[in-house]
Amino acid sequence: MSRQRRSLDSSAAHLEAALGPAPEPPARPEIVVLRVRRHGRHLTVPVILLFVITAASGYWVGSFAEPLANIAAGAGAILLSILLVFVPILTWLAERTTITTRRVIMRRGFFVRHRLEISLSRVSEVRTRRTVGQRMHGSGDIDVCVGPDRTTIPDVPGMTRVAEAVQELVARNAAPPQRF
Repeated sequence: MSRQRRSLDSSAAHLEAALGPAPEPPARPEIVVLRVRRHGRHLTVPVILLFVITAASGYWVGSFAEPLANIAAGAGAILLSILLVFVPILTWLAERTTITTRRVIMRRGFFVRHRLEISLSRVSEVRTRRTVGQRMHGSGDIDVCVGPDRTTIPDVPGMTRVAEAVQELVARNAAPPQRF
């Protein structure tokens, strides 16, 4: 057991000699500034479809003479509501962007989770885009550029305030720390 312990200690010593000492933890803690999802207008069509499917199933289910036809109409209404209502709502809920004092974290996916992190100290440019529909609803896309790569935060509600906050955080992370 002691031989194994000495081997681990010598490995750690060789690693520290090769890489240098571990970096010090940052002076300021990371704070969550914003959490945003895509604009809620993406839920308008699923909610309208829910009302239409509910009204149609209320009219049709039970109106057929054959019991099997009534069961088929009910099953069809349930299947349509799952595909056209609940899947889009769950997809909307599964996408979230978190902006902290040090990074932008984009999460998406329900069964398979995808996570993208962008360090604000590496961001070179913050761009905004708005379509006509986005202008009407006060939302827009924010492009975060890191070198030649561009990552889009899609359809952010209150886009101008969020873009200004990201630009302010980028400027704070780019400035050298002040020492007194």
